[in-house]
Amino acid sequence: MSTQQRFSIGENVEHFTIGELAKQNPDFRRVLWTGKHSQIVIMTIPAGGEIGEEVHENTDQVLTFISGTGEADLAGQTHPIEAGDQCAVPAGTQHNFRNTGKEPLSLYTIYSPPEHAVDAVHATKEDADAAEQSGKDEPPAA
Repeated sequence: MSTQQRFSIGENVEHFTIGELAKQNPDFRRVLWTGKHSQIVIMTIPAGGEIGEEVHENTDQVLTFISGTGEADLAGQTHPIEAGDQCAVPAGTQHNFRNTGKEPLSLYTIYSPPEHAVDAVHATKEDADAAEQSGKDEPPAA
């Protein structure tokens, strides 16, 4: 990541050109920043891929889509998604996001409180799933 897209301003204060970082991200999941109450994560879902059906019991999530097309399953309803769309997923809501296009589906998401390990990078969904199952992708203690 170039310094033009991400630079530190002070202790745990950073500036991001988030759209460019998300578009250039080759990884399924990359944690960019973790604070006491929230976390910024960029994701790239390959064509035909998905995040996977999940529920975050204690974490709200806001997803902003930067490029690509797909579908959002939110609380039993399916909605089309594309660049510029945003989905707010309250804690306890079943959800999934699928890439239905031919290009990668790029997005950034804000978790509140943090959902993943600080500085976690998972190249593929399989890597991310393995890290979660092994306990290596735990958020920091509150």
